[in-house]
Amino acid sequence: MSADKKSLIQLPSDKPFVPWGFNYDRDHRMRLIEDYWVDEWDTVASDFREMKGLGANIVRIHLSVAPFLESPDKPNRRNVDQLRKLVRLCEEIGIYLDVTGLGSYRKEDAPAWYVNTTEAQRWGIQATFWEVIAEACGDSPAVAWYDLANEPVVPGDPQKPGEWMFGHLGQYWYCQYLTLDPAGRDRGEIARAWVRQMSAAIKRHDHDALITVGMLPFTSSPGQPSLGVDPPGLADLLDLICVHVYPKPPPFEQAMSILEKFDTTGKPLIIEETFPMECAAKDMAAFIDASKKHADGWIGFYWGQTPEELKSSTQPVDVTTRGWLDMFKQYHP
Repeated sequence: MSADKKSLIQLPSDKPFVPWGFNYDRDHRMRLIEDYWVDEWDTVASDFREMKGLGANIVRIHLSVAPFLESPDKPNRRNVDQLRKLVRLCEEIGIYLDVTGLGSYRKEDAPAWYVNTTEAQRWGIQATFWEVIAEACGDSPAVAWYDLANEPVVPGDPQKPGEWMFGHLGQYWYCQYLTLDPAGRDRGEIARAWVRQMSAAIKRHDHDALITVGMLPFTSSPGQPSLGVDPPGLADLLDLICVHVYPKPPPFEQAMSILEKFDTTGKPLIIEETFPMECAAKDMAAFIDASKKHADGWIGFYWGQTPEELKSSTQPVDVTTRGWLDMFKQYHP
């Protein structure tokens, strides 16, 4: 963080750091990184070099709980060692990591000891996960920041026992509840207590770690429902604000309204997920240009195939992905 805590800088030069990169959440075969990063390490290393070659300076990795904990208090050394190996690779090739954790993207993979818990037990397991991850990363300069969870929410009403995950898309569950029963408590205070506990776990091993949360595009602003995890309520506990925005076609009114509401904390604002899901790939450069009024960085998606490898495909998702990657390579934020 800069001295005034309003921007990201590189040391020792003090030059501004503009995050420009990719989510490496899965590959084109819909495999999570832990599914293949041991047996197919060369594939992962090649993908990271390809992202670097496309112009990325940061990659967001998504780590799930089950592959890193064999029990509530026992790390999985195989995957911990592989994370260390990935961190060393990033140091070698000169690319930063946005380390996002606590994934349960495949519900069926979550062990019973993580699902059938009280809120306090689950938070304790989550804190253990973050201690394991932060210790493995070992104060590495390759780690830009830790994202405590992808799209967490504090529900307004009680949920079914064990139903911690929601937001199903394709094969995966992308969102999660921090509690199953707010029990009359303030939703924002629940989120603040959770952020404090997770942050403390990380900082036991990485004292200078930057902390954020991957937020859905909703705030507690007038006219919008609170999700508990809101930028105004968490700004003093987070080093930067990360929001996920998928723009509709120009003139991007809805996206700009979201960013305006998020750009109120004085902290750096990163569009941590974006992609031409609802607009054309050719519109993304214009969206990034327009969003510079509020945003300080952009992270899209890469699924392990270069534009050249996608060239012959006529599948709509491949055509869109190729258009996005071509734009990414040519654009210089």
